[in-house]
Amino acid sequence: MTAHPLFDISGRTALVTGSSRGIGLALARGLAEAGCTVVLNGRDEDRLAEAAAELPGGTVHTAAFDVTDGPSVADGIADVEERVGPLDILVNNAGMQLRAPLLEFTDSDWHRILDTNLTSAFLVGREAARRMTERGHGKIINICSLQSEVVRPGIAPYAATKGALKMLTKGMCADWGPSGVQVNGLGPGYIETELTQPLVEDEEFGAWVRRRTPAGRWGRTRDLVGGVLFLASPAADFVSGQVLYVDGGMTSVL
Repeated sequence: MTAHPLFDISGRTALVTGSSRGIGLALARGLAEAGCTVVLNGRDEDRLAEAAAELPGGTVHTAAFDVTDGPSVADGIADVEERVGPLDILVNNAGMQLRAPLLEFTDSDWHRILDTNLTSAFLVGREAARRMTERGHGKIINICSLQSEVVRPGIAPYAATKGALKMLTKGMCADWGPSGVQVNGLGPGYIETELTQPLVEDEEFGAWVRRRTPAGRWGRTRDLVGGVLFLASPAADFVSGQVLYVDGGMTSVL
């Protein structure tokens, strides 16, 4: 049995920000395996080169630029389109977490997490959409979070950025949908990655996640790939402004 053509994204070009490791690298790998030309983004050229060497096929490129800096983003997107080709798919994955009680959260950390998790999606999304809207098609997928909907103590600033990213996704849909660009979000739940490994290894917290999740386990990065492939495909041409939560059911239960 062959795959349905609505899910065929082979030959398309995708940029994934923050993709030298973790969720971003897993999503990039999934897109490459689906036949896309993939551009990995980050700030560390050496780490990007190492990540690119892990991916299948000969259609993986790298683009080192700072997604929180407007001029760097403009130059970076222009370079990617000139060097690799027109972008069909953008995955805004760059993000970070800073955990601290809200009363102790510093001004500098607030601006840092806001720039990384929210402003970057605006800057990269805007530059990609300038070209996508002119061409009349494109897919933008913003990596939101379980915390776009719910929060727990110690991560209020992170949740604020991810909640705002959900609404930015809807706003991008409203502005760019008439030009043929679909913008959606993917909302991971608790996913086991290099960055979350301390939480996974915390016996009490890890047990809480498993009890709280109907699926009874932590998510794996590969659990997120199917959602991205769907949202990037023609199967999602009439899907826009939505957030697809891949959280083992956590947002649905008390």
